[in-house]
Amino acid sequence: MKNSALFRLHIIVFLWGFTAILGKLITAEAQVLTFFRMGIAALFLFIYIRFIRKDNLNVSRKLLFGLVGVGGFMALHWLCFFHSIKVSNVSIALCCLSLSTLFTSILEPIVFKRKIDISEVMMGIVIVACMAVIFNIELRYKEGIFFGIFTALFGTVFSVFNGKLYGKTSSGNIIFYEILGGFMLISLFYLFSGGMTEITSISIRDLALITLLAGVFTAYPMLESVNLMKYISPFTLVLTVNLEPVYGIILAFFIFGESEQMSPVFYVASFVMITAIVINGILKSRKAKKNLNYENT
Repeated sequence: MKNSALFRLHIIVFLWGFTAILGKLITAEAQVLTFFRMGIAALFLFIYIRFIRKDNLNVSRKLLFGLVGVGGFMALHWLCFFHSIKVSNVSIALCCLSLSTLFTSILEPIVFKRKIDISEVMMGIVIVACMAVIFNIELRYKEGIFFGIFTALFGTVFSVFNGKLYGKTSSGNIIFYEILGGFMLISLFYLFSGGMTEITSISIRDLALITLLAGVFTAYPMLESVNLMKYISPFTLVLTVNLEPVYGIILAFFIFGESEQMSPVFYVASFVMITAIVINGILKSRKAKKNLNYENT
């Protein structure tokens, strides 16, 4: 069962890596793309949870507001991610996700009121140094890097506060209300900004690709990742998810060709960042096991 779970996990990470590819193939602007992605994904999740699994969707008002708020950060994360792709390329957008390690090392101790792990901060500094090298070499993509940094920041805020909500209702409910909340907030933005024409003018091709993105590459992997937690450790999940940029960058290179060709320095710096993240995960796993063994003695 464990080998099967690991295979399914790699399929999920591969699908997440392909998300960036679809983001580039879809010609609609980032805000339109995110609006439809969240709306359609919420619809798929509602049908699955309510009519297939027949679970209860009831949550308290306080929890609902919390989920909607966290969903807002998810929306900002996706908005910045897709905009980064539009103004630069897939490789830049995915590379910047590595900065989440630094942001997490600072934000998580504050939110969960624990001591800052110096090793996490050091890994974060290594990643920032690599990003500085990439910025100097790939200066033509400075706007993409700028929004890529905010992608990592909003993604970290979403993940950390999502962890605070874990266990207060079913995982399916958490995912559904967060995505629905993000969709509602973007809808309010369009309603008051008068930009509804952007939504109604979307092409059939883009709508079809976004439906594919929302169903196969969003709703399904999110639910599947929750199910896999029964068979694999959180460490294995996090470590494998770190392969998302690797899958995405390789796929982008073969699919888009010249527009995704970066300087050798970019690939060296990216390799160093991903390696640092993997090493950090291994060290944290060993530390956790050591502490567990110490408590059991």
